[in-house]
Amino acid sequence: MELFHSFDQFSSYSRPSAVAIGNFDGIHLGHQKILKFLEEKAKEHGLLSLVLTFSPHPEKVLGENRISTIQTLDQRIREIGRFNIQAVLVIPFDKKFSSLSGRDFIQKIISDTLKAEVVIVGENFRFGKNREGDTSILRRLSSQFRFQVHSVPSVILNGETVSSSLVRQFLQEGQIEKVRALLGRNYEIEGTVIKGHSRGKSLGFPTANIKTENEIIPQGVFITQTRIGSQTFPSMTNVGSQPTFKQKGMHIESFIIDFEKELYGEPIALGFLKKIRDEIKFRAPADLIRQLERDLAAAKAFFKGKP
Repeated sequence: MELFHSFDQFSSYSRPSAVAIGNFDGIHLGHQKILKFLEEKAKEHGLLSLVLTFSPHPEKVLGENRISTIQTLDQRIREIGRFNIQAVLVIPFDKKFSSLSGRDFIQKIISDTLKAEVVIVGENFRFGKNREGDTSILRRLSSQFRFQVHSVPSVILNGETVSSSLVRQFLQEGQIEKVRALLGRNYEIEGTVIKGHSRGKSLGFPTANIKTENEIIPQGVFITQTRIGSQTFPSMTNVGSQPTFKQKGMHIESFIIDFEKELYGEPIALGFLKKIRDEIKFRAPADLIRQLERDLAAAKAFFKGKP
């Protein structure tokens, strides 16, 4: 899969394309449906399979309440790469780009630059200045600019429309199992192991302290799996402010079960599997240790497949 970060970089392509357009934050089941449809249509018509996406998220530039994204850009691109997609074009989204009219977006971007013969979007896709463009405008102008339009219906799961906003809501509520259902995989954050206060070690639970660029980290105590290089290990993770020790800010600490190697400076990824409990302020460290032992028993039972 080839990756481009500007229209100038992409301009060397002379092949006509089938293009899926969207933010694709999270690559949830609805996005996956669009990407699979793109695969099929590109193959059917002998076209370049292309994803056009944006960074930063348009809401970060235009929205009054700036959203937190589900994935980093690198995570999003890697997840798109799991599909049979030939190229991804990431457009820097800024005020200038947002000022394009809907018609100019269709003519200058979709037709002239992308040479699109098939355009695939979600049913709620909006584009152009003041979000004036929608699927009806795409269809109305498709004959003039000679491309087909396919609006892919949303995925409905347990009576709810799968969307990035719903994923964000469940993440912020700590409803990890619902998030997994919407994504079709575990929610994962990535980062680097940094030096902490070594307090976990003194409690008998040495932890990897993680610094991450992910913007949404569910809070509480979780059963997780920790990925280091190509290996994955069972773990439990605390995300919070460490109220027992009156710490400031948010801390991410992963206790990797039956693991002793030093990891400072190492890249690491955490997959969230199940929430055990909310973070609690304990009266004394001994109370915390007893609770951690119960948490560890719950995590070990989970990995052994016990209820």
